[in-house]
Amino acid sequence: MGIAVAGVDFLSDKAAMMRESLQKSQTITDNVVTILGSFDHRLSALETAMRPTQIRTHSIRKAHENIDRTLKAAEVILAHFDQYRQAEAKILKGPHEDLDNYLEAIDKLRSNVQFFGSKKGFKSSDGIVVHANNLIAKAISKLEDEFRQLLLSYSKPVEPECLFDCLPNSMRPSSGSPGHEGDPSGKNPSNHHSESHNNNADAVVYTPPALIPPRYLPLLHDLAQQMVEDGHEQQLLKIYKDARSNVLEESLQKLGVEKLNKDDVQKLQWEILEAKIGNWIHFMRIAVKLLFAGERKVCDQIFEGFDSLSEQCFAEVTTNSVSMLLSFGEAIAKSKRSPEKLFVLLDMYEIMQELHSEIETLFKGKACSVIREAATGLTKRLAQTAQETFGDFEEAVEKDATKTAVTDGTVHPLTSYVINYVKFLFDYQSTLKQLFQEFEAGGDSSQLASVTVRIMQALQTNLDGKSKQYKDLALTHLFLMNNIHYIVRSVRRSEAKDLLGDDWVQRHRRIVQQHANQYKRNAWAKILQCLSIQGLTSSGGGSGAAGGDGGTGSSSGASRAIVKDRFKAFNVMFEELHQKQSQWTVPDTELRESLRLAVAEVLLPAYRSFVKRFGPLVESGKNPQKYIKYTAEDLDRMLGEFFEGKNMSESKR
Repeated sequence: MGIAVAGVDFLSDKAAMMRESLQKSQTITDNVVTILGSFDHRLSALETAMRPTQIRTHSIRKAHENIDRTLKAAEVILAHFDQYRQAEAKILKGPHEDLDNYLEAIDKLRSNVQFFGSKKGFKSSDGIVVHANNLIAKAISKLEDEFRQLLLSYSKPVEPECLFDCLPNSMRPSSGSPGHEGDPSGKNPSNHHSESHNNNADAVVYTPPALIPPRYLPLLHDLAQQMVEDGHEQQLLKIYKDARSNVLEESLQKLGVEKLNKDDVQKLQWEILEAKIGNWIHFMRIAVKLLFAGERKVCDQIFEGFDSLSEQCFAEVTTNSVSMLLSFGEAIAKSKRSPEKLFVLLDMYEIMQELHSEIETLFKGKACSVIREAATGLTKRLAQTAQETFGDFEEAVEKDATKTAVTDGTVHPLTSYVINYVKFLFDYQSTLKQLFQEFEAGGDSSQLASVTVRIMQALQTNLDGKSKQYKDLALTHLFLMNNIHYIVRSVRRSEAKDLLGDDWVQRHRRIVQQHANQYKRNAWAKILQCLSIQGLTSSGGGSGAAGGDGGTGSSSGASRAIVKDRFKAFNVMFEELHQKQSQWTVPDTELRESLRLAVAEVLLPAYRSFVKRFGPLVESGKNPQKYIKYTAEDLDRMLGEFFEGKNMSESKR
């Protein structure tokens, strides 16, 4: 029991102690709350006291930031002012000493104009912009002078030797001039065609000369670019034209190019004119492939990035030079037509066709359209004139009335000229095909064949007329035989054979044989009558018959007097034939021998037979050698002198 009471007391003490502790803790808590409340009041008062200071500090910071920005803006403006002063100093000094720095100064001025133009709030900006623009104008003016000076300094006429060095080796002249003299006869077709084909345009390389030293082209490009950017295209065009146009013309003049009109051409002798045409063909190649190609390269490099301006400058610079060249071609195309001009017309047409694609490429664009049209127009006029000359030639051949004496019956000059002419036509087959296509769709080699047949027919018609001038029918047929044989032989040895065909050749060979037969009939029929047995039998008998072996060789019944007359007549006629026909000519060796053999095959057997049969009648009488003057061998030897074209004194000997 006592233990329980003691425990209760103990617990009561503990509870009292806990109660006392809790009271102390509450007191402390109240005190802390009071202190914290006091701190909150003090902080609020401090914040109120600090607010003006914070406001002043923020204003100061903002002011500093504004000052920094203003200083930086001022620095930029001052830097542009400094750039402006530096650029002004360089521009006032001029571009000659240091062009790169000069161009850089212009760029800086343009940058300044842009900068101050955007600073509308800056008081002096308008004045600076005006002053800078004036300075830029002066700078560009000096650039124009520099561009002009550079261009003039390095624009020199190109010497002919320099141009010749740029040609392929096979086309370089050997005597200081690209031309060749024309044939003095005026009857030989042009030789320039063969030259052009020996030097196939696809197989050779032309190297255009450097018309301006390459190291100056980038500089000229930079100058041109500045002028274009400042809107000075027209001034640039004028400067370039003035500097380069005359130089190009002088280069052509040094080469030998002349500006001739139709009247000038008409006054020239054919040999001189033919040589000038040959030169012109060379000049056209040199001008297009070297000079104009070189000028195009210069234009493209100086005006790179300005295609329209480049084309305009090129057109302005080359117009007079092209006109100088084409005017000669126009004069030839419009001059009086003549057969010998056909081949040079074809040569000229050929070179224009050869250069067509290059002309189209070099003279591209709208600015050069007039030049392209002029070149195309000349090509068409040359084709038209050549075709008309064809017609003229055919008519001239048929109506040729030359009184050239061909007393020996040889090949007439007209025949050799026409055949030579036709042979040369076949050298131009591809050119003629193009020419025919200019006027007719589907022009081909059959048109050339048709033209050739007509020309041959016209020639034969003319030769028939000329043959009638001979009083001796034998010479008439010899003349026609010679001329038609010459035609056939020439055709067989040329490309004409392929076009005219074997039938044409065989038909005309038969005509040659017909004239040979007619010659024999007309020349030898009468003398062969002297060797005929007809009319030898004497109606009144004779003074006796020559001894013989009888049979077919018997002269029984023949009159000695008539036989003597026959021998005398034969001798006289043969001597006349020998004298006359040894002056006649068969120029072809094979034909000459063939004709002699044909005569011998008829004459010699008849003579041998006559002498064998009737010779004894004469030999038994007085002076038999007076009647039987020749042996068959003598006659054969003398026949070998026929058709040699000997003169009168030679034939008498």
